[in-house]
Amino acid sequence: MRTLRSVQCGETVVVRKLEGTGALKRRLMDMGITKGVSIFLRKVAPLGDPLEITVRGYELTLRKADAEGIIVE
Repeated sequence: MRTLRSVQCGETVVVRKLEGTGALKRRLMDMGITKGVSIFLRKVAPLGDPLEITVRGYELTLRKADAEGIIVE
């Protein structure tokens, strides 16, 4: 299983599953990260946290810990 955290900068991936429960999973879904959506990794901060992604036509910034719960292909 590959997570969003392991994706290289400039790569586009498709979400296969959201791991986790409760508020974190609901927050990710509210931001538009759902099964089947494509995500483009735009930038990674110099120290690796946070990640800047493009999802559904807008830019979003995620922490590495949150990105670990997003299974991609």
